[in-house]
Amino acid sequence: MNEVGARLEEVRERVRRAGGDTDGVTIVAVTKGFGPEAVAAAREAGAHDIGENRAQELSAKWVEGPRWHFLGGVQRNKVRSLAPRVDVWQSVDRSEEGAAIATHAPGASVFVQVNVSGEPQKAGCRWDEAAPLVEELRRLGLDVRGLMAVGPTGPPEDARDPFRRLAALARSLELPDLSMGMTADLEVAVQEGSTMVRVGTALFGVRPPAGRPRR
Repeated sequence: MNEVGARLEEVRERVRRAGGDTDGVTIVAVTKGFGPEAVAAAREAGAHDIGENRAQELSAKWVEGPRWHFLGGVQRNKVRSLAPRVDVWQSVDRSEEGAAIATHAPGASVFVQVNVSGEPQKAGCRWDEAAPLVEELRRLGLDVRGLMAVGPTGPPEDARDPFRRLAALARSLELPDLSMGMTADLEVAVQEGSTMVRVGTALFGVRPPAGRPRR
């Protein structure tokens, strides 16, 4: 954790080398699997955005100050408890989830997650469902900030075409933000227009086995 500051600067340099503006590309520090010390280290290093995939972990690590992004699957029965702590919901892929968020966090900032690769193990709505879902979330009064995606399994370059297609879709829907790109493929994502990258391994190292947060 003592190296997080240097690693964050390395990520910023990767963004710059890919042609991105570090003022225009938000780096979300993903603490999934790590303990509260990861949040403290990220904040000390100057990270303003913290991402978490699991409701229980977010609640356990939550502190005032950072902008908290929920990145995991949205379970409607968890929305009420998460609502006071989550600033950005990045993984909405069904209208029912949006309705729950609108009930407990009116006007919340959300992203629509699109399964850009079609891989069954990945979350996200289908391409043809994205536009109607954006419209429905807007109707519910939510602040739809953009689209979010996880790149396909495989070499980073395999993500280029899906990311390019997602960027075009976001423009057609007049959405300002794109959350795409992680540790392995952030350069491709930035080159294709990402305004937000979600980085865990590059900052904190290899994630501990499930159920065993690193101390």
